[in-house]
Amino acid sequence: MVKKLDRAAARAKRHTRVRAKISGTPECPRLNVFRSAKHIYAQLIDDVNGVTLASASSLSKDFEGNGGNKEGAKKVGELIAKHAAEKGISEVVFDRGGYLYHGRVKELAEGAREGGLKF
Repeated sequence: MVKKLDRAAARAKRHTRVRAKISGTPECPRLNVFRSAKHIYAQLIDDVNGVTLASASSLSKDFEGNGGNKEGAKKVGELIAKHAAEKGISEVVFDRGGYLYHGRVKELAEGAREGGLKF
């Protein structure tokens, strides 16, 4: 019998493997990315204290456009960079959440870099 591949479980397994290696601090938080079919979300997380420092998503009130495409992901990246600058954060460690660094995840990262975040 052929077993069907569970993509969500495989992504979660990759994400836990990556999370064992990277961690966010108050000075250099973790930029976490989550994407669904229609939206994309980004958070700056301090893992030492267990708090979210800033967040942005395609569901935010100050977001206009479609979160399910590359243009929307780039806008979310610029938005998270703006929120980070308001908090005085300039350097982060990127956590792609088990997703391939391609498409919307890559555009979000490039938008964040254009907004002034270094990683």
